[in-house]
Amino acid sequence: MTLNLTSTQILVGAGALTALFMVWRYGARKARRAADAAREGSRVVSLAGRVLFMGAAFMGVQWLVITHAHNPALVLVVLGAPDLIAAYVLTRVLTVTSLDTTGRRRGGERR
Repeated sequence: MTLNLTSTQILVGAGALTALFMVWRYGARKARRAADAAREGSRVVSLAGRVLFMGAAFMGVQWLVITHAHNPALVLVVLGAPDLIAAYVLTRVLTVTSLDTTGRRRGGERR
């Protein structure tokens, strides 16, 4: 069985394959962008949910200890521990350790 194609038929076939490939790539890029946007939105919601849950847990433990324990040292520990954790986290987040930009170019390449 032989296949006899003209040069015009070959060009039309190659063009159709190229167009199909370009449409497929466009759809893949669009789907990737949508997935990234959804992932970013869920990260914010997930973080907010975890923060609210942990805040409620700390508050619940503090409420139990304050209302049912009559030991002042225990009350101070229960009230002070979350403050120490929050202070540590905020200090780490807000501290700039170094800003070395001399001698380096973008992407870590050297001159």
